[in-house]
Formats: sequence, C-alpha cells, structure tokens
Amino acid sequence: MPTEKIVSLLPAATEIICALGLEKNLVGRSHECDFPASVKQLPVCTEANFPDDLSSADIDVKVKEILADALSVYTVKREQIKTLAPDVVVTQAQCEVCAVSLKDVEDALENYLDKQAQIISLQPNSLDDIFNDIVTVANALNVPAAGAELLESLQERVDIIKHKLKFIDSKPTVACIEWLEPVMISGNWVPGLVNIAGGTPVLAQDGKHSPYIEWDEILQQDPEIIVVMPCGFSIERTMREINLLLDRPGFASLKAVKNDRFYIADGNQYFNRPGPRIVDSIEILAEIIRPKQFIFGYEGEGWIKFSL
Repeated sequence: MPTEKIVSLLPAATEIICALGLEKNLVGRSHECDFPASVKQLPVCTEANFPDDLSSADIDVKVKEILADALSVYTVKREQIKTLAPDVVVTQAQCEVCAVSLKDVEDALENYLDKQAQIISLQPNSLDDIFNDIVTVANALNVPAAGAELLESLQERVDIIKHKLKFIDSKPTVACIEWLEPVMISGNWVPGLVNIAGGTPVLAQDGKHSPYIEWDEILQQDPEIIVVMPCGFSIERTMREINLLLDRPGFASLKAVKNDRFYIADGNQYFNRPGPRIVDSIEILAEIIRPKQFIFGYEGEGWIKFSL
C-alpha cells in the first residue's frame, strides 16, 4: 500500500484519489475541493484572485482581464504546500479558469520544496480522457488494481444506459448552457454525455472547448431540451441569475420552454468535474432526456425542472 503524501489542487482529482481508496494519503487540497465532505478538513493550498460574490458578467470580465495580463486566476499557497511536504501534487492543464494550472504549480514549486515532488497533470477533453486520467492517477499512485476496478464499475453504469437506449432512433436536440453572461455552451466531454443519454447535442462539439455563442444561435437552433449547468455554480447559485436567460428576447417562444423541458442542473458538483461523478452526470442527463426510461433519483438535488 502506497504511503505517499498527496496534495490535490483539482476537485476532480480529489474525487479520483478518494474513489481509489487513498483519502488517508491526502494532506492538502484546493479551495474548491469539497467532495467527499470529509476532505474539507484538509489544509487549503490555493485561493481565487477575485471575490466569490461577483455576477456572471463580472466574473467573465474579471477572468478575461486577469488572463489578458498574463496573470493567474488562482494563487498557489507555496508556504502551505512546503509545510505539507507532499510526494505528489495533482493539478490540470485543461482550463486556466476552472482550476489551478500546471504552469502555476510548476512556477510556484520550482526549486522551492525541500524535496522533489512528482507533479501529475490531467488534461481531459472527453469521457474517454476522463477514464484514462483515472488509470493515470491510479498507476502513478501505485494502485493500478483499484484503478481498474473503479473504471470497470463506472463503465458498467454507462453500458446500462447505452444498452437501454440501443434501439431508440429519435434523439431530441439538447442545448447545455455552461455560462449565463455571456452565453457559453458546454463543450469538452458534455456533448458526448448528451449522446450517451439519448440526446443530440447542439452548438458544441465533443472534445472541443466550450464556445461562446450569440443568443440568436439558440433561437435559430430552437432546441427541444435546454439544460443550464453553469461552471462552478450550484442550482441555488444559478437560480439567482436565471433571469439573465428568462429576460432574453424570444426566450418564452423557445420549443424547450413551451414544452416545459427547461432544466437547471448542478454544474459545480457534476458536469464541470471530470472525475468519477461524471457518470452521475450521464445518469442525470438520462433522467432529463429520457424520463420514461430512467429514474436514478437525482431530481431535486442534481437537477430541477424550471417552469415559467
């Protein structure tokens, strides 16, 4: 059994590590790592460089300003990490806005720690990438068998959904909204999740970064289902700004709205985290898209139907 001390600077990585049975090896976390709840007691090794009470529009402006100045959206607490003396630090290179980047970690820790720490960097763009990252982390932490077992259990759950939808031809169009102002459509792995759950994703491509879009594009596509899942937002947080969509011209005339197929999901806990609960996200989409075929029990906690 490995004895490495691990610092995770990525919520999804923290979930992977815990799912592999290595929570006891975690000695530090990012300010965003909150699942399982027991990790909240760990020392926090990062902080955001802007207030957490900004509006969607203000967050977007602030992040763009910071990145335009070649600065980081997050600060790595070097002194805290040095004190923890980790053997392994896990971070990501997928998105500078979502979590601490590989460059931030390398810059902060280069020639700083008293010993050389192994840095594991994850960069998932699709469901397959997420599954591969689980294997990568398991192998790097010397628990390959636990990784294989976890992957098999996740794949079985995906296969159950695929099998149940095997002979369904009609796949409703689904728009997944990742940001409210400006409007962004969920890309990366989300279009692939929609496909598995029995829908046809619109305005974004599987494996490609999430695109900003004009509202007119939503009106033109007129999707049959809309799922709002802002990055880093809970359902409650999204509800505080849902009028950003409701007040847009033509919103009430959208097919999804008229047919009562407009939903809000917990983006922060599910869709934005490329870890084991990404399969929970597929199950949530299956409940939303195919309610006659699937009831997994996420309604009310993982997603709600929003009616005008």
